[in-house]
Amino acid sequence: MRLGFTKMHSLGNDFVVLDAWDREISLTVAQLRRLADRRVGIGCDQVLFLDPDPDPDIHFSYRIYNADGQSVEQCGNGARCLGRYAADRKYADASNQRARAPSGEVVLQLHDDSSVSVNMGVPRLEPDEIPFSNRGRHPTYILEVGGKEYSIAAVSMGNPHAVLTVDAIGSAPVNILGPRIETHPRFPRHANVGFMEISTPRHIRLRVWERGVGETPGCGTGACAAVVAGRLVGELQEDVVVSLPGGDLQVHWEGEGQPVVLRGSAEYAYTGSVEL
Repeated sequence: MRLGFTKMHSLGNDFVVLDAWDREISLTVAQLRRLADRRVGIGCDQVLFLDPDPDPDIHFSYRIYNADGQSVEQCGNGARCLGRYAADRKYADASNQRARAPSGEVVLQLHDDSSVSVNMGVPRLEPDEIPFSNRGRHPTYILEVGGKEYSIAAVSMGNPHAVLTVDAIGSAPVNILGPRIETHPRFPRHANVGFMEISTPRHIRLRVWERGVGETPGCGTGACAAVVAGRLVGELQEDVVVSLPGGDLQVHWEGEGQPVVLRGSAEYAYTGSVEL
């Protein structure tokens, strides 16, 4: 089977976009892993499927698969890339798009500076909704990893996140602690793990160990979760610039009960076809 694709990215968080607007596309876990493999495939953090939606008020739906071939609920950077892709192909208007992710509906908007914003919805903070194993909700939790205790925030942006505040992200043990927290038994569906350094109330630096991927240069839901975590303990303002290894994202969150809005770049890399 020969399959056409478009390669896109936001801050180096890269995606293989498969357009299923006019035909059904279904791939096995092995095929998804092959596409994501950076040596024998195309290479990406996530494979995104753009589908038509049966609801006439929804412009398109999308499916998300991590590099390990497992489906996931949400991807902020991926959503914004698909918003640009859908607008360029006239599947949806540029100014006001409604899209359906596995975790629910999102609203997208393209701006004159070529950035794309996405309303990610209201963050979920109750442990059962994240999901995170704990009796009762708190701004932070103590998590034991390898005999040591760490203070984390637990947030769902449609997908589960653990956020740790660190003194300096350059020396943070991302590659050691990230996978241990990702698969911690208190996160039954595993977790994305953010390491946040607070520079000012309006600026943070962030590295993210992404569930099923590893460290990624940019993570949209991770940026949102970090700002939520910082706001819950009174360290951050409503508008925050999040500096990741791949570049900056802008996050706006007014507080509990309000949606998180994420804004940043969405860029094309190339198009091609691959034999599976």
